[in-house]
Amino acid sequence: MTESDRTPDPGSAADGPKYADRVYRSVPGVIAGVMLLGVAAWLIIDAVVSGTGATPWVALAAAPVFGFPVAAYTLRPVVKSNDQRLLVRNPLRTVVAPWATVEGLRAGYSVELFAGGRKFQVWAVPVSLRQRKKATRRAAKAAAAGDPHLPAARGAKAARADQLDPTRAWSDAVVASLQEQAERHAGDPGAAGEVQATWCWWVIGPTVAGLIALVSVVLAT
Repeated sequence: MTESDRTPDPGSAADGPKYADRVYRSVPGVIAGVMLLGVAAWLIIDAVVSGTGATPWVALAAAPVFGFPVAAYTLRPVVKSNDQRLLVRNPLRTVVAPWATVEGLRAGYSVELFAGGRKFQVWAVPVSLRQRKKATRRAAKAAAAGDPHLPAARGAKAARADQLDPTRAWSDAVVASLQEQAERHAGDPGAAGEVQATWCWWVIGPTVAGLIALVSVVLAT
């Protein structure tokens, strides 16, 4: 799991410095997606080159049915935030929520965004109960060592440095950071607007077309 550096872009003195988006995504998910796509590509190429009869055509038709959803659910999800808005890119939809519309974020068994009277899942920030247990154990050890305020102090220091709280599970730290940004920028003039949710047709279209082609090839054999 990573967070991009905030690097200033040129801006007028009146507007203040402009910063690049902070980016949150699941690195294990990206690695798994790359591995799955690599294995799938090897199997499909092998079927096309070495297969006989209808096998090559079945493999070619199956490629988009497998490849696009895998890319959508592993490589595509990401969360980006700046001073104006929060962008949530899910497998099949992209949500752009100006900070003024963000009512809150919640990390239960999954991360949820509440904005504009609607609820959206946040795929790019998976919740890990194992990480939460580790964070709880670290806090307990710090308390047992006679410094119960140590985790909170480190968390406050991380927040002041505009970084994630290292004493919390990654998903909880991301949600806390985004919630803090929402509260900080909710009243900014540039943070006004409406929530926009658009479908990712470059994933949906090829997947449906590949499924139709796959069914047609299978029925024709």
